[in-house]
Amino acid sequence: MKTKKSSILQPLACCLLAAGIAGLLAGCGWDGHFNLLGYSTKPNYDTTIKTVYVPIFKNQTFYRGMEFDLTRAVIREIESKTPYKTSSSPVSADSELLGKIKSVVKSVINQNQLGEVRQAQLVMTVEIVWRDLRPGHVGEILSAQRQGGTGPPKPGDPPPPPVLVTSMGQFETELGGSLSTAQQQAFNTMAVQIISMMEIWPSGPPMPAASP
Repeated sequence: MKTKKSSILQPLACCLLAAGIAGLLAGCGWDGHFNLLGYSTKPNYDTTIKTVYVPIFKNQTFYRGMEFDLTRAVIREIESKTPYKTSSSPVSADSELLGKIKSVVKSVINQNQLGEVRQAQLVMTVEIVWRDLRPGHVGEILSAQRQGGTGPPKPGDPPPPPVLVTSMGQFETELGGSLSTAQQQAFNTMAVQIISMMEIWPSGPPMPAASP
């Protein structure tokens, strides 16, 4: 008899406990996310921004055509790894991501006795500016704020410099690699780093800024 009574009371107690917790969370203005020991289920991205316009990156190097592959890699990464959607026009976008390939350096790491390349690498440096296009925030630089910045610039402040992002790709001819292999590695790594820059980070040392 005692066992039967306990089996009835246990579900009732669980329901009352759940209802009490729900009421407490609602009263505290719970936003639907949990915070525990410094960790949170909140997204790492600003959810007030919905769309990003990504024009073809500029390219000031002699390696023409790389800007198209890099732009495609960045758009693919935004669509697959962030809550943002890319827009085909700045008119309908909340923000704009601008990029410029500043340098591409190719270097030989290892050669065989005949002077043929066995291993080489490619290092790419890109300037990035992510800026707001929303009414009331047009022109605010989002990329600087997410790297330990102090928020929107004050009237009269000079605009923050672009963020410099560097990526590298390598290939070994003996393993079937080629310059195209290294380029694709560099594009993919660059796209990942740019998306990481779009996350909301706590205040701390900022990423290197481009020199004027």
